[in-house]
Amino acid sequence: MVSATSSGQSRRRRAFSSHQRGRSIFVVSALTPLMLYMLFWTLVPMTWALLLAFFDYSPTRVGGSLFGFGGGNPFVGLTHFRNMFGDTLEAQKFRQSVGNTLIFSFAVLPLNLAITIPLALAIEAIDARLKTVYRFVYFLPTVTASVGVALIWGYLYNPQQGLINMIIRAVGGSGQIWLTDPRAIFLGVPLALWAIIITYLWWDMGYNLVIFIAAIQSIPRDFHEAAQVDGANVWHTFWHITLPLLRPTLLFVCVLTMISSFQVFDIIQIMTSGGPQDQTRVMVLDIYLSAFRYQNMGWAGAASLVLFGMIFIVTFIQTRLLRTQWEY
Repeated sequence: MVSATSSGQSRRRRAFSSHQRGRSIFVVSALTPLMLYMLFWTLVPMTWALLLAFFDYSPTRVGGSLFGFGGGNPFVGLTHFRNMFGDTLEAQKFRQSVGNTLIFSFAVLPLNLAITIPLALAIEAIDARLKTVYRFVYFLPTVTASVGVALIWGYLYNPQQGLINMIIRAVGGSGQIWLTDPRAIFLGVPLALWAIIITYLWWDMGYNLVIFIAAIQSIPRDFHEAAQVDGANVWHTFWHITLPLLRPTLLFVCVLTMISSFQVFDIIQIMTSGGPQDQTRVMVLDIYLSAFRYQNMGWAGAASLVLFGMIFIVTFIQTRLLRTQWEY
């Protein structure tokens, strides 16, 4: 009897082990093609950009036999990086693009948080039947193609027929030349860049809003109920309970928002093409123009490495400041 029981258990263990191996084989076979695809379209371009940064490379010149390096595309080492601090027009435009990128990113992030966190709290506080409607309405711009968003807002900013200037004139104000006047400055930032920032916020904030709503819903109600028993008001509850418990979500949102704002391209390309007078020329646009309009891919590769370094440093700082060692 004992032998029969032991034999049955052994068969079950073998069957379970065979099932586990079969499942592992299926998972590996399903994930490997996707992993190879991601590696090819991620690792290969990054390696190529890294190599280009150390060569004076242009596809219009005849190079050596190894991927076109050498010959008319000589190795220049760190020359591109040193030239970024020079007085050439190319270096000046690059430094201006770095400044515009930093202004854009560090304006978008706090404005996004200032809008989405209170809005998420307000939506979470309304009747449950209306929450879905509000989430849908605010998330809708996020699923809209960025090209369409840029075209629509470009029309809204039109100095003559644009809806924004029509509203301003209707209340007795004077319309603005939002996207093409290099002399228009607000709070030390070109008005055209502010217009792009507003457009980007409208397009992007729905994604963070939905994340914050989900995070607020996951906070146990016991914390808020205990605060109410202790006599805490709404502000104290938010500042001392809700916001600290949102730190993991806040880290996630800040990192993704900063990375996406550093990489903004299509909205600016369509609305202003970097103008007026390069006041909205950001780093990705500068890299694009250097590589594909001026065929200076060595310089573009070096600029892309600088952009990567900036994103890495900012992400590292955000992670150090907002990381938590606890869970709830």
